[in-house]
Amino acid sequence: MLSFKFTGIKKTGEMQTAIIGKEVYSITMDIEKLNMKMIHQYLSKESYWAKDIPLKMVKKSIENSLNFGVFHEKEQIGFARLITDKTTMAYLCDVFIIEAYQKKGLSSWLMKSITTHPELQHLRLWILLTSSADWLYEKFGFYNPKKPELYMEKRNKINYKNV
Repeated sequence: MLSFKFTGIKKTGEMQTAIIGKEVYSITMDIEKLNMKMIHQYLSKESYWAKDIPLKMVKKSIENSLNFGVFHEKEQIGFARLITDKTTMAYLCDVFIIEAYQKKGLSSWLMKSITTHPELQHLRLWILLTSSADWLYEKFGFYNPKKPELYMEKRNKINYKNV
């Protein structure tokens, strides 16, 4: 069972703490605390959606997003980011908890932290793409589009190895 405690708003973001058993976990939005190498390692080597993405692209994506880093003590163990205007819509992406820390409720806590963030309560549209965690996102109100015929996309074939 997770217990949540807000520890206040910091200059560069928010920090939340959860106690699971005797272990302390935290979520921060402070970009200075994020472990870029760890995030890059996961995305480029372990994720199915960003294989081989260069570190410089990961850094740029983080600089231009609203970020949520999950930590066990001082070690980063998870991440998610939102591309958003904080007014009308948000695209949720790069969500992960490393395997050693899965099945502890951390992904649900991360999603709750994101979807209840005070600056995001007036968004009319949240979107995400997933092929592996529908069960998680459905708990937070995500569903398949009711009118997929209105949805369009443009994809560019990019081989990250050549960027």
